[in-house]
Amino acid sequence: MKISTKGRYALRIMLDLALMDSGKPVRVKEIAERQEISEKYMEQIISVLNKAGFVRSMRGPQGGYFLTRKPEEYTVGMILRLTEGSMAPVDCLEYGEQNCLRRDGCMTFLLWKRLDEAVRGVIDTVTLEDLLAWSREQGQDYSI
Repeated sequence: MKISTKGRYALRIMLDLALMDSGKPVRVKEIAERQEISEKYMEQIISVLNKAGFVRSMRGPQGGYFLTRKPEEYTVGMILRLTEGSMAPVDCLEYGEQNCLRRDGCMTFLLWKRLDEAVRGVIDTVTLEDLLAWSREQGQDYSI
C-alpha cells in the first residue's frame, strides 16, 4: 500500500490549518508556501476537503479556510479515505468478506485481514491532534 501525494498533501493541509488556527481564515497561498505545494494542486485538494465538509471557506480579501471541527475530531483514516478511497489491501476486503468467492479456500485471506485490521487500527485512531502532540513532543517547531 502506498499513499499518493494527494493523500499526504491533504493530511499536511489539514495539519497546517489545525496548527495555524487563530480564529482567522488561513489563505491558500500561505499554506502552499509553508508546505511547498503548488498553489494550483493545493486548490484541487482543498476543494475536495471543502466539498466533504472537512474545511470551510471564507471569501473576500481576508478570506481563506478553517477546519470545521476540532483537530481531535479528524482521524488520519477519514482524510486518507476521502483522498485515496478504500485503504483495504485487497479487493475482497474492500467489498466485504462475504463477497470473496475464494475465501474458504484462500490461504492468504487471514494475512490480508490482519493487515487491514492493523492499518485501520492505526489510521482510524490517530487524530490530527495526536500528530500535533507528537510533533511537540519531538520538539519540532513546524515541520509537517
